[in-house]
Amino acid sequence: MTVSADSDGSEANDLAGAKSSRREPAVRKQRKSQKRSRPRIAKLLQILGPGLITGAADDDPSGIATYSSVGAQFGYAMLWTLPFIYPFMAAIQEISARIGRVTGRGIAGNMRQCYPRWLLYATVSLLLFANVINLGADIGAMGAAVNLLIGGPATLYCVLLSALSLLLQIRMPYQKYAAVLKWLTLSLLAYVAAAFVVRIDWFKAVRGTFVPNIVFSSDYLQALVAVLGTTISPYLFFWQASEEVEELQSVPQDKALKRAPGQGPKHLQRIKLDTYFGMAFSNLISYFIMLTVAATLNAHGKTNIESAQQAAEALRPIAGPFASLLFSLGIIGTGLLALPVLAGAGAYSIGEALRWPVGLERKASEAKAFYGVLALSTIIGLLLNFIGVNPIRALVWSAIVNGVTAVPIMCLLMLMASSRKVMGTFALPFYLKVFGWGATLVMAAAAVGMLWPGSK
Repeated sequence: MTVSADSDGSEANDLAGAKSSRREPAVRKQRKSQKRSRPRIAKLLQILGPGLITGAADDDPSGIATYSSVGAQFGYAMLWTLPFIYPFMAAIQEISARIGRVTGRGIAGNMRQCYPRWLLYATVSLLLFANVINLGADIGAMGAAVNLLIGGPATLYCVLLSALSLLLQIRMPYQKYAAVLKWLTLSLLAYVAAAFVVRIDWFKAVRGTFVPNIVFSSDYLQALVAVLGTTISPYLFFWQASEEVEELQSVPQDKALKRAPGQGPKHLQRIKLDTYFGMAFSNLISYFIMLTVAATLNAHGKTNIESAQQAAEALRPIAGPFASLLFSLGIIGTGLLALPVLAGAGAYSIGEALRWPVGLERKASEAKAFYGVLALSTIIGLLLNFIGVNPIRALVWSAIVNGVTAVPIMCLLMLMASSRKVMGTFALPFYLKVFGWGATLVMAAAAVGMLWPGSK
């Protein structure tokens, strides 16, 4: 029997149609899966806000210098501090964020409601002192990083970078500013990559990560306080609480949770995810900085970092001649991201204490006093760089100052967050009380140990 060309074409079309009809459900299923995954990614990016920015700012030049210095001095021996401190740093930041979202006021604003004026002003003064020291150290490190790249006078670069930072803070809404700068901080991932290229003594690294080896010497305890102080810093508490207030005010239908308890589950879950993700990112970068420096500098007998050039050497195994470039980009990027957080946290605290209009999303004409404090803090920090202090050493000491000043501020923070008068039905659950007070005790013990006469 013969088959005509027409029948051949018809059978072929029928066969193609059958195959197509079988493929269609799979194609539709794939498209639906892609459509579902896109909203999930978009939703995650939308959730990540104050916690992620706070985590990125936590790895500021002070942090990079502290972890580098500790890795060079003690090798793998202090790696345990970072996984140990993670639950405490995440909990204290979650507590700070909850205070802002529940009450609709920042930490200083709540202190004004709860405590005598002298205690409020003493706390704000302590915060400002620590922040100005930190600002000066960060600005100095940024100037040294530019000098490492192109040579020239580091102090001039300090002036130019301070002016640039102030201009961007005043002229550009902070969320847009931070979105750009966060890309620069990705250069810090080079430390993660370097850890898989250099030769690491994994036995010592694992032991240093999971087995604390505490030595009661002043050098060890100072280093411990520096790590804790750059990881759990007072300015981060004030900053994240105030940013939650700004986000609350930017959405008309959102209310302070104390007045709208029904909104609580959604926002508290968002705060937890945002904060724990942001702190995990920060902690991961910190760990790999210390690990890489331990494997490159300490392993070769370089135990004392005195300059940006020495700190950049840890990246040379992976970056080669570009080590200085990567290190400098990381310092400059995190510095420009951290300066508004440091200066802003101080300006928020004074503004809330004195009931000024505050906020980096406001125009300068709407919050003149707020921006005035922000500018003055930056200028004073800048001037500290003209007294001949080594920028790397200044960064480590700023972390120590943060570690000591954090203790009384954390005590007040925990008392407020545990009070039903302040937080209503959103007073801290048991697990946050445990980790919050635990963090406070850890910081206090380290500070006392450092100052104890018997340590030598």
